[in-house]
Amino acid sequence: MKKNTEIKLLKRDTYLAMIKNSCGSLLWCNNYALVNGKKRDIVHNGSTSCAFFVSSILKTFDLIKGVHVTVKGTEKDLRKSQWKEILVIPKIAPGSILVWKEQKGHSHIGFYMGNQKAISIWIYHNFPIIHHWTYNGKRKIIRAYWNKELNK
Repeated sequence: MKKNTEIKLLKRDTYLAMIKNSCGSLLWCNNYALVNGKKRDIVHNGSTSCAFFVSSILKTFDLIKGVHVTVKGTEKDLRKSQWKEILVIPKIAPGSILVWKEQKGHSHIGFYMGNQKAISIWIYHNFPIIHHWTYNGKRKIIRAYWNKELNK
C-alpha cells in the first residue's frame, strides 16, 4: 500500500525563483495591440516593458487582477489587490515591488531581491536583469509594496 504524500506548495519561494530565473529572458519583449486599426508592439521591443514583466509574474501567482503595460496601471491594480505601500527601510523584503522616480518621462517598476539588488527590465535592456536597487544611486526609489500573501 502506497503512503499518501503531503505536498505543500511554497508560493513565496516559487515566486522568487521565477523572478530570478527570468533574467535574460526575452519573454516580455513584445506585446502586440491594434492601435487605431494598426498592429503595434506597445512595449517597443522590450524597451518599455517593465510593467508588462512585473504584472505578468504577479498575475501568474494571482497577486493582481490583470497584466498591464504601464506602471500607473500596475500600481492601481496593486492597491486594489491588497498590496500595501511600505517603508523601503526597514520593511522591505525580497519579492517586494519597487517603483523608481520618473526619469526622462519614463516611470519604472521592478522587484526587490534582497542585499540591495533588484530585477527589472530597463530601457537599455529588453530583458530582465539584476542590478543595484538604486542603479548605484542614479535612481531614487519612491514607493515599495508588499502583499501579505507572500508571508505564507
